[in-house]
Amino acid sequence: MTDRQDRAIDTCRDPKVTLVLDELHRNARGDIWRFAGILPKLVAGRLKGHKMLDTLTPAMAREVYMPVSREEGRFLYQIARLIGARNIVEFGTSFGISTIYLAAAIKDNGGGKVVGTEIEPSKHETATANLARAGLADCADVRLGDALETLRESPHSIDMIFLDGWKDLYLPVLELLKPRMRAGGVVLADNIHTFKTALRPFVDYLQSGENGFISTTLSISDGLEFSIRA
Repeated sequence: MTDRQDRAIDTCRDPKVTLVLDELHRNARGDIWRFAGILPKLVAGRLKGHKMLDTLTPAMAREVYMPVSREEGRFLYQIARLIGARNIVEFGTSFGISTIYLAAAIKDNGGGKVVGTEIEPSKHETATANLARAGLADCADVRLGDALETLRESPHSIDMIFLDGWKDLYLPVLELLKPRMRAGGVVLADNIHTFKTALRPFVDYLQSGENGFISTTLSISDGLEFSIRA
């Protein structure tokens, strides 16, 4: 077998994709300072008895990346390749880092769409531009608005769902999409360790064995719930 025949197809290594991902991951390191800027509002909300996710509005977080790590991004890509995903739904696109990894997998699987959703207009605009710069616009459809509305029209036979938006919506979004999810499809959900209390009902739903999923929490980045539709 020649080197050419042995070379793996991996769009994540495409120079255009690498350039955009490197830039976005580099910029995302500044989140520590962005969070510092909104910390007083978060503290004030806590003092009033509000939960962090009730205080941290999409508008307040419009400059915060809240990204997947490189490790997580590669994991998303590889799982999507493993199951041959053609129809992926993503909740919480932000600036499009995870969407690029998923769209790259869609391209390498022979085509399809990542249907994403982002409620903050400036993030939606930037994510769309980032996908175009990476040469992956044809593999993604990022919708602007509330996920419970934008995802009502979703692909039939969903292969994969990635949840990384507002944590109190993980379960409602999953329940919305579940009827269109194929057997053997995969659900990945981020920040399980970071928001352990807020996401406990969601994790219990997946791990109970009574709702059609086989699920476990992986210690990748901030905790990643890995579920298979039975």
